[in-house]
Amino acid sequence: MDETERIATSPSSKGRETSEFLMRIVRTLSHSADFEQREKEKARIDKAYKQSDKKLGELVTAHYEDLTKVTQDFSRMSKCINDSRERITKIREDLSSCKTLLHCKRDELRRLWIEGVEHKAMVALLDQVELIKEVPVKLDNFIISKHYLHATDLLVNAVAKLEKPLAGIDALRDLKAELIARNEQLHETLIEELNKQIYAAVPDQSVSLKRSSSYRRGSNLTKQLSDPECKQTKPTELLKPPEMMDLNKEIKEDLNGNPEENPAHFIAVLVEALFVLRKIPDSAEGIKSKIEPELSAIVARTSQQVVDSYAQQGESLSSQNQPRFLLELLENVFHQFRNVARMHKIVLRNLQRIIVSGVPVRNELLYDMNDVWSKIQAVLELVLREYLDVQTSSRQRAPTSFDEPSTDINSYFSKKKPTKSKKISLFRFDASIHAMSTNSYVDDNMTFDTGNLFHVNLLSEVGLGKHQMEMCKPSVNNITAIFMPLEAFIKEVEDAVACQDGTSSLQSFVTEFIQNIFLGQVHATVSSSIAAATKVDEEDGSFDALRHVVDHKTQKDLGVTRPLLTSTVTVDRNIRKLQELMQSLPTYGDQFLNMICNILKEYRDTCNSAYRGIVQIESDEKRVISATWAKDEDISRFLRSLPSWRSLQMSERQDLSKKLCSEEEIRTLNSKEALILISNLSSEAIIPQQEIITDVTQMRTIANVHESLEWFAGRLRQFCELLSARSPNSMNSIELSTREYPPVSDKSLESLKMLVKDFQDLAEICLLLLHLEVRVHCFYFLLPVAKQSNYAGPIDDLDPDSNVLKLNKDLSAMEEMLVQSLQPQKFKYIFESLGFLVSSILMSSIQYLKKINENGIKKMCRNLFAIQQNLTNITMARETDLDHARQYYELLYMNPDDVLSLIVEKGPDYSYTEYVSLFQLYQKSHPHIKPANLDTLLHKLEEVMNKTQNGSST
Repeated sequence: MDETERIATSPSSKGRETSEFLMRIVRTLSHSADFEQREKEKARIDKAYKQSDKKLGELVTAHYEDLTKVTQDFSRMSKCINDSRERITKIREDLSSCKTLLHCKRDELRRLWIEGVEHKAMVALLDQVELIKEVPVKLDNFIISKHYLHATDLLVNAVAKLEKPLAGIDALRDLKAELIARNEQLHETLIEELNKQIYAAVPDQSVSLKRSSSYRRGSNLTKQLSDPECKQTKPTELLKPPEMMDLNKEIKEDLNGNPEENPAHFIAVLVEALFVLRKIPDSAEGIKSKIEPELSAIVARTSQQVVDSYAQQGESLSSQNQPRFLLELLENVFHQFRNVARMHKIVLRNLQRIIVSGVPVRNELLYDMNDVWSKIQAVLELVLREYLDVQTSSRQRAPTSFDEPSTDINSYFSKKKPTKSKKISLFRFDASIHAMSTNSYVDDNMTFDTGNLFHVNLLSEVGLGKHQMEMCKPSVNNITAIFMPLEAFIKEVEDAVACQDGTSSLQSFVTEFIQNIFLGQVHATVSSSIAAATKVDEEDGSFDALRHVVDHKTQKDLGVTRPLLTSTVTVDRNIRKLQELMQSLPTYGDQFLNMICNILKEYRDTCNSAYRGIVQIESDEKRVISATWAKDEDISRFLRSLPSWRSLQMSERQDLSKKLCSEEEIRTLNSKEALILISNLSSEAIIPQQEIITDVTQMRTIANVHESLEWFAGRLRQFCELLSARSPNSMNSIELSTREYPPVSDKSLESLKMLVKDFQDLAEICLLLLHLEVRVHCFYFLLPVAKQSNYAGPIDDLDPDSNVLKLNKDLSAMEEMLVQSLQPQKFKYIFESLGFLVSSILMSSIQYLKKINENGIKKMCRNLFAIQQNLTNITMARETDLDHARQYYELLYMNPDDVLSLIVEKGPDYSYTEYVSLFQLYQKSHPHIKPANLDTLLHKLEEVMNKTQNGSST
């Protein structure tokens, strides 16, 4: 649509068209000279008029009601307009007359207006005065309901009005002074309420003191842990992390709600109220100064709850000496300190919010979380100093190093000269009143340090006595019960605080305490315990360590059937304590393992020294025969290869299903053992008495050493396996029934394994020594039987040889001692195959007999029978090898030809050499047989033996 069309469509354009149309018609009619043309134009206009009139009539008919209504409305509006015109005209006239009158009374009106303004101002001041008078009552109501933000706003606004708009009203001076004082009181109230929110309430009802016997009092105890005035418990679900707080969010206070329902919001309200009071720097300083006293009060309150909950009536906890009470105290204190730190973080977050909002507050006037954690560590350090007895223990000198032995236990076993009796003083002044008062004064001055000052202040604050505050007896050993949770809490502190050297002050204190005091005390305690168990008898210089064994009750508790050395059990108990310390203080596992290794080295040297004291001949370096052979590598290797030794090892492993070898093979190996012993001992004339152990109690001692060290080595081996499972390079996965041991260095572990091997080797050497010593005793008593006794006497002596009787007595005495000290399979190993050795000794001794007759043959048979009876009583088995030896000597009843016939008939029962020795003795005992005949007999013997051997082989 163009511009002309837009104009035509508008109402004004339609009016112009209509008027232009009429003017055009008038011009046409007036200027037209032709009548007909005018008539035509007239007719056309009439026709258009009629059409328009007709259309108008139709429209009026169709819209009659609307037209009527419009007409009526137009009339009413026209009337109203006329009335308004008349009133306006009248108003104009009235205003004109008023103007004239006002000009006449201008001064009077001005005076009245000024008076009205003054009265209005007075009314406003009176209203403010009425409101100010109500401020104290409203303020009390807000404080009672703990709507501190409204109270602060009300008070600040009231003081501001009294200082400026209402400053000139003398009647409000007292009220102004009162409100200014209330301002300071409100500041103190806000600080107290803020400290109450930080320290006084318990964050979670589920956290309570753990009890074993009084668990039913848990709910009451949890309620008592909170401040008595604080009835609301903080729900932890309402405590959002401080980092999630919106710093730009406006703090509002709901008058219809409970302000303490949301602790975080309540703290924000309190901080905002302090900001409104313009007390942020003072408040921060006040909060900071209250941290340590409030933390000390938490410790005091929690200590009181433990005392009330656990102490029996009329008995203090310190008399029970149970560190678990201290552990429970610290666990609850740790939990409350964590909550305190959380609350401080919320406070600091709100202070940061105020700083972010643009309020000029100097940061150095505030505090931070490092200050909070520093105070927490300081309070905990004071508590630990009290219960770890640092004050007393620090006076004791600790070893400078624990990787090397600080004391030489061997000094306890060295032979000492008899000590001279000390001179006894007739009297002393130590117990005099003057000396006691002087010593007491000195002790008091020495012990008065910050720790005692803290304890005295703490006790005076809660009104308790020192004996009531002690959860357990102060001792350095209390660290074992609290170390793990303490380290966990220290880790939390170090994660929360950026330490310059990576170590917190509390960690430094604990580390210094353990390294400088605790480890030294443990080492001293263990050393003194072992020294008491391994002391030397001053009268004869003998080793009490190898003389005393544990009682039957201890044997039963340990699950052993044979006596163990008291010294070994004592060392084992101390090792167990150190193992427990490795579990309780895993951070110092290597130090404790080094201490274990050092103790084991010293005890190993002690056992070796004691062993040498038994087997060494007086002051000479020479040892008894059995000890020399037991240390000989070739003999020791051979003895360990024998079935009896291997079966012994299998029985210890409870693997009895495997049979090592046949009876014939066992007999062959036993004969080899006997031949080795005979070849080494029978060539000598007589074994010197100093080269055997004549005191059977010494053999019992060696048996006790063997059993003790083998038991000890087994327990140490289990410990090694557990440590190997925890070693970083180990692929084993051994399940531990108790707490796991910490990983240790491979060097220390290898050192421990070597020590275990040394103990096991010494135990095995002791057993081999007993095995050989019994056999050396047989040589000692049986070699003189053939070399010194007469077997060609005319009288038939009915008694066995005296040396045989001595051997039986000696064997019985050894059996009586060893059966009580050795386990059955080891006792069997000592006396097993002893009959074969005795028969071999007596059969090989035939070469030393000069002559023998029937009486001598009977005597030798009686010797064999007496030994056989004794060995049967010892081994509970018939020694058939002695029957074999007796039958050998009974061949002397026969002449050589009969013996050769018997060999041809039944085969040889003995070796060629044994038959040769038999024929030679027969020739010496019967002088009528010439040497030439002996050679003939020996030649026949050789032929018969070869023939029988060839026949048996075919």
